[in-house]
Amino acid sequence: MIRRILTPAALLLLSACATVPAAPPEPQGPTEPVTVRIIGINDFHGNLMPLPAPKDVMTPDGEIVSIPVGGAAWMASAIATIRAQDEYTMVISAGDMIGASPLASAAFLDEPAIGVMNRVGVDFNAVGNHEFDKGWQELKRIADGGCEKYTLREPCAVEKDFAGANFPFLSANVVTRNGETLFPAFGTKTFGEGDAQVTVGVIGLPLRDVPNLVTPSGVEDLYFGDEANAINIYVEELASKGVDAIVVSIHQGLYNVPREDSNGCGGISGELLPILERLDPRVDLVISGHTHRSYVCNYGDIDAARPFLVTSAGYGASQVTDIAVTIDPATNEVTAKTAHNVTVQSEGKAKDGSPLPTSTAFAAIVPDAGIAAYVGQYVDAVAEVAKRASGKVSGEAIITDDDELETALGDMIADGQLAATREAGAQIAFMNNSGVRASLVPAADGTVTFGDLYAVQPFGNSLITRTFTGDQVMALLEQQFDSADKKQILAPSEGFAFTYDRSRPVGDRIVKATLNGDPINPLKSYRITMNSFLAAGGDGFTVFTEGTQTTTGGNDLDAFEAWLGAVPVRQLPRTDRVTNLTPR
Repeated sequence: MIRRILTPAALLLLSACATVPAAPPEPQGPTEPVTVRIIGINDFHGNLMPLPAPKDVMTPDGEIVSIPVGGAAWMASAIATIRAQDEYTMVISAGDMIGASPLASAAFLDEPAIGVMNRVGVDFNAVGNHEFDKGWQELKRIADGGCEKYTLREPCAVEKDFAGANFPFLSANVVTRNGETLFPAFGTKTFGEGDAQVTVGVIGLPLRDVPNLVTPSGVEDLYFGDEANAINIYVEELASKGVDAIVVSIHQGLYNVPREDSNGCGGISGELLPILERLDPRVDLVISGHTHRSYVCNYGDIDAARPFLVTSAGYGASQVTDIAVTIDPATNEVTAKTAHNVTVQSEGKAKDGSPLPTSTAFAAIVPDAGIAAYVGQYVDAVAEVAKRASGKVSGEAIITDDDELETALGDMIADGQLAATREAGAQIAFMNNSGVRASLVPAADGTVTFGDLYAVQPFGNSLITRTFTGDQVMALLEQQFDSADKKQILAPSEGFAFTYDRSRPVGDRIVKATLNGDPINPLKSYRITMNSFLAAGGDGFTVFTEGTQTTTGGNDLDAFEAWLGAVPVRQLPRTDRVTNLTPR
């Protein structure tokens, strides 16, 4: 590992690398083209078991079917099948391997997620934003191993000597106060020997917006630099080392239309695009993530000077990307590239215990027995907790991919937080829609379990209540719309309502806001509750940091559970607290 010590201001002069052991020597012979099979994964989020709801996917014939997907054991078998195609293979992750995870992984600080990836044989993981959910010190422990405690949860609860990851984490644009990259910027892997030897370089990094997506204290003293600038510096360094192919693994992504077309590239948009248009043309492949979409794009169709592939494999091991890179070792050039997403069809059960239907359009995958057994010990460890009934609700509380839409579930969480902090004087509570991670789907009798609730709110935030002036409340609401790209509203608690119009000038998009029917008074004070992520300015809501008279309450999930269970059946609220007057 090489690290050059520089100040954050000199980020673009940084250099750091990690190297994994070379593959077994290739027999001597003519310098025929060499194919390296790369398996791309992203946004695993500790999903040890199949996803709780079926996923809509497009068959090769263009039909949309809904099937169970994901699960570590099924993903491992899918990867093994892809590996079998070629002698030389790599597995590269584009971040969010951990964080925002289901209970079986999160209850154990995502140690089992790392254990799964060690067994799968991951070569590199580019850190994403959720890797920083519990702070960079805990992230370093997860990567390096050990049982030092940085959170409220006890580390090493199942594996008493947690050894960390067998693969490097990469963070090319993340710099510490000492001027070092937090993790290596890039790594290489070499295949074969002699004239037939080829080397693949991998640059890994998160999106630069991480400080706005995690609790700021968790990334204190870290500098997140421009993605394209960092990539291009390390492309130059890898090229100087004579690598044959350059892969970028970045936790930033695209949106595509239609989203079910996992091998298409139609109607793409997103924050990755302005990064791609600035990349050094010597990049051969970009493995991306963050948006939870699946796509395969030939960027050369957009810019002929940059003919790299751009891929993403959705969310939660629902898919993996099968990528073939062919290299001519005589010229040190990539001569061909192909990629397609492989759907990881698994097994699932409906709420009544009946098996979910599968599709013959996708392979029937036999789960890896060893990984299934490894996962099983963690699932068993939380089974009783996860099954505990937490209350009943009157119907399904469904979320969408559009964080600008008001949902009953977001409003319910805000209501629970308000109820939990009334004693602290709370009058209003706000919930960020991006923090609502799953729909709440009850059993036939309306029962929801602790496991169901945990899937909705997996972050373990505390509740914070602060005092704000009416002017600050209005400024906070305006921050929902302070840029054209921001697509998130805040879910308000019962009694609070606001109306907005995006067509109005920035800073004047809130038409009105009321509490119990009365307009917000600029001169009055209001006690507002939010989670600790928002309280630290998360998601760009910096006005939350300006409040005074701070009172710290309990855990957000505990508050939601207590509120749900306080009545025999909790009714879903009407979604009439937010009104959008923006012309369509």
